[in-house]
Amino acid sequence: MAAACLYQKRTEMQTEKNRGGETLMKYAENNRISHRQLYRQMILALMSPLLLTLTGRISGRNGVLAAGIAAALLCVYVFLLMRVSPCYTDTVRIIGQVPGRIVGIFFLGYILLTGGFLLHILGEILPVWLLSGISVRWLLLLAVLVCGPGTYKGMQRRGRIAEVSGGILLWGILFMMGLSLGQSKMEYFREMFQEGEASVSVREILRQTYVILCGFCGISMLPFVGKQVEKRGSAGRTVVWGILTVTGILMGMTLLLPSVLGWERVKEEAWPILPLMAGADLPGNVLARFDILWLGFLLYGILFAVGSLLHYGHEIIARTHLGTGRYWMTVVIYILALTDISEIYLQYLEYVFVPGVLLIQLGMLAGKGKKFRRKQAAAGILFLCLLFSGCAAIEPEKRMYPLAMGIQESNGEFRLSYGMPDLPQATGQGKPEEEKSASVLTIAGKDFHEIETNYNRSQEKYLDIGHLQVILLSDEILQGEKWKEFFSYIKKEPLAGENIYLFRTEDPEKILNWNNGGTTAGEYLKGLLENRLPEDKKEGVTLRQAYYQWYKDSTLPEFPRILLEGEELQVL
Repeated sequence: MAAACLYQKRTEMQTEKNRGGETLMKYAENNRISHRQLYRQMILALMSPLLLTLTGRISGRNGVLAAGIAAALLCVYVFLLMRVSPCYTDTVRIIGQVPGRIVGIFFLGYILLTGGFLLHILGEILPVWLLSGISVRWLLLLAVLVCGPGTYKGMQRRGRIAEVSGGILLWGILFMMGLSLGQSKMEYFREMFQEGEASVSVREILRQTYVILCGFCGISMLPFVGKQVEKRGSAGRTVVWGILTVTGILMGMTLLLPSVLGWERVKEEAWPILPLMAGADLPGNVLARFDILWLGFLLYGILFAVGSLLHYGHEIIARTHLGTGRYWMTVVIYILALTDISEIYLQYLEYVFVPGVLLIQLGMLAGKGKKFRRKQAAAGILFLCLLFSGCAAIEPEKRMYPLAMGIQESNGEFRLSYGMPDLPQATGQGKPEEEKSASVLTIAGKDFHEIETNYNRSQEKYLDIGHLQVILLSDEILQGEKWKEFFSYIKKEPLAGENIYLFRTEDPEKILNWNNGGTTAGEYLKGLLENRLPEDKKEGVTLRQAYYQWYKDSTLPEFPRILLEGEELQVL
């Protein structure tokens, strides 16, 4: 009897112990993360993508100053995020069903495009720098399979992973930066201060500041997981420290890269961060290939960032009542990664997402957590629709649309000629019976900056080269080194597509003045190359092909020659 009582007592004690363990386990699995885990998640998600993408777009003293200004603005922006964080808990309930779901779709678009963009970068880097002989499709599929599973299982697991690996990544990058100092040369570093392009420019600082802000715009989604952070009231300071850490390393890289690679190479490299560790070593040749370790850090950061995007995607879908994205988000990101969305994505960030997210959050702040009024919601939706429709601030009739451009040199000056049809025809407002006529505008200057200045002084219409079809280069330009200045200029024009055809001729201005039955030279030359059956098509050289050859060996491919015999244009 005593033994039975003793057994029963032990059983009861064990039961209570198990219950206590379950309670403790439940408390441990509360899907919350600490401030340290939040900080390290920011390091993992932001460091690698920004080092890869921004080091090729910011440079010199302007880049350093821009990074400092951007850091200050982002710290101020964090306080806005903290104020609007309660509005993200359930956007449908707080701001209304239709506006709430539109907000969800807006952020979800960012998730999908950013994920596709980052995976596309991996598809460009891995076959060249790390894994050769493997199909890009299989590499990206493997990356998606690594990032996708488990992203819907809560924040706490990601916090634990970040707590372990975030510190390793941060200190590993700092160690690599310190190691690369041994490769730096002071004469390389001085080039950055001797170049005219590296001079301090307010306009350039503002441009690069906005580029950095666009790179950091992912922090705008932090309110979606704000309730999963312990002591939310003080989480803003942790976010600020994360921003300061990343921008500090970015500033250090902006100064380090020219001192290691040289100023000219930094300007020309698409991914200047990648060759940073090439040739680095420790005394005794302890590790011969530090570049492999460096790529490993960057690769891990990219994969973690994609996984974070998928996790945020699940949270956004849940908070905005859009169903579930457990499978289809991964598929969409994979499909986007197989396409070249780089240019589209960068324009989307600058002109759509960043202005749009500011509008949304300012509207939430004005609403003070209450439901929007109908007029407020309608105004916000209308603004987003205008953003997505791509409406420009300058009306079509106030723009000039050249279809062809000619470049030549005369008396030590560049001469840029623009061949344009009549504006009604270019905008589709002309009558069918009207005959098209071309006009040529020629602007001269010692350099292309002076040409732009002279154009703005003398012309009332905005120059829109988004419809440019052909570029004609004179023999004098191609025979010397002047073509490099022209290609440097056209490369900086965001509206110039890389599918523009390039030709050489003796007198570009004369060719542009040619008109036959209302057909301009630009339309005619493009038609000669494209308006044929596949077996009869002529081989043309596009701007993209010229860029490729230029970066490869500082030369240009052979362009088709244009001859004007009487009233007939011929392409040889």
